[in-house]
Amino acid sequence: MLFTAPFIKLSLINFSLSLSLSHFLNTQEARQRGDSSSSSLIFKTSMAGTGIFTDILDGDVYKYYSDGEWKTSSSGKSVAIINPATRKTQYKVQACTQEEVNKVMEMAKSAQKSWAKTPLWKRAELLHKAAAILKDNKAPIAESLVKEIAKPAKDSVTEVVRSGDLISYCAEEGVRILGEGKFLLSDSFPGNERTKYCLTSKIPLGVVLAIPPFNYPVNLAVSKIAPALIAGNSLVLKPPTQGAVSCLHMVHCFHLAGFPKGLISCITGKGSEIGDFLTMHPAVNCISFTGGDTGISISKKAGMIPLQMELGGKDACIVLEDADLDLVASNIIKGGFSYSGQRCTAVKVVLVIKSVADELVEKVKAKVAKLTVGPPEENCDITAVVSESSANFIEGLVMDAKDKGATFCQEYKREGNLIWPLLLDNVRPDMRIAWEEPFGPVLPVLRINSVEEGINHCNASNFGLQGCVFTKDINKAILISDAMETGTVQINSAPARGPDHFPFQGLKDSGIGSQGVTNSINLMTKVKTTVINLPTPSYSMG
Repeated sequence: MLFTAPFIKLSLINFSLSLSLSHFLNTQEARQRGDSSSSSLIFKTSMAGTGIFTDILDGDVYKYYSDGEWKTSSSGKSVAIINPATRKTQYKVQACTQEEVNKVMEMAKSAQKSWAKTPLWKRAELLHKAAAILKDNKAPIAESLVKEIAKPAKDSVTEVVRSGDLISYCAEEGVRILGEGKFLLSDSFPGNERTKYCLTSKIPLGVVLAIPPFNYPVNLAVSKIAPALIAGNSLVLKPPTQGAVSCLHMVHCFHLAGFPKGLISCITGKGSEIGDFLTMHPAVNCISFTGGDTGISISKKAGMIPLQMELGGKDACIVLEDADLDLVASNIIKGGFSYSGQRCTAVKVVLVIKSVADELVEKVKAKVAKLTVGPPEENCDITAVVSESSANFIEGLVMDAKDKGATFCQEYKREGNLIWPLLLDNVRPDMRIAWEEPFGPVLPVLRINSVEEGINHCNASNFGLQGCVFTKDINKAILISDAMETGTVQINSAPARGPDHFPFQGLKDSGIGSQGVTNSINLMTKVKTTVINLPTPSYSMG
């Protein structure tokens, strides 16, 4: 059999990539077996920007994606991405201009018109293809996550795989819910004969602007991209600076899947230069944003377009006297300290009944002592927070608590952006940490006299994302859940976003709209109605 040169070249690239991926996964498996000697091998050879991803890199600067091509910005400038662990420049991305934003928007509007005419099954087919490519190339994307946001290696791989699963699920769900409409008859409303047939369907909005956060840049990007595309929209992605390279690798997977030119764009740059220009652009028909209080500013400027926003939380954990304290302690560790507490759904304040507070605090202290601290490449439980400014903010909350008399269950320790896990007991409502979101491995414990006191503290927050309650009494759990002003309440488990098809929403300053696969598809469509008027009433079998 004869092979052409391009085929041989592609085969060699795929073979090389499969070796790299196999090495990475084998190393991960070895670490899970307890082979500590393998830790130094993780990501020893850089995979980001190599193999099938060579097109996205220009020298040492990653390109942006527009009109189906990888391009360098006319600005001639780049934005540095600092590795949180080393505090040195790890990557660089293009600093795109407002004119380049205009071009991207123009192409997105044009491409969307054709995409809206693409059959649902074909849209789903391409999404499934992108999901498969993403999962097949999880190693280099995971490497990027490790180096630009200091996410532990095993969690980085999990994020990529989860993202592929989300894309595929979204493709299937979209075919189901967009493939059916409603048929209404006029005589169901008083005073009408059956002279009108009403047909309704869901149609795309147009151009969707997606802005994911640094902590889950791949997963929270595809949670916006996949619903937008299956619904017939075009998509412009503005990734976070920390997480941009991971997003660019992910977007290349969509490129390789064969989506039409101009349908998907990924534009990088400084928020101060193109942020408002993007969110206020007249071509944008919907904004899906996950992040901090920047979203409040966006919502005030965006105009009359649908908004989907998740803006953080101060997720409370209410612990009753009858709770399984071992279960509570395990969930506080998982909920409060995974990914160094840099999760919107992290446990951010523990509200425990005084009679069981001492016992619970001791159990949590014992577990905190077992947490490993260090580099993300070694899968440590606690890694560096994303930036020096974040570390400084966390330290400010800690010092305020110290000055006001909180009990430190561990010694406060910080090296650069790396902050050791800290449990603060006997925190009072006059301390900043009782209300503000640290987004780090610091967790306050407030001792309460009654459930009502805990509910009141939870509801006094300007946030309302998630919360949890621990008790063996399901009746109390339901009553407390109903009383908590949050988008979701977990019973006997830590707050969590997911599975990804579950509704996910916040109240108050925690957001607008609801996420989750089905809710996102619905938000990124609008209802179109066609009414057939009959000259005389018509009744089936009449």
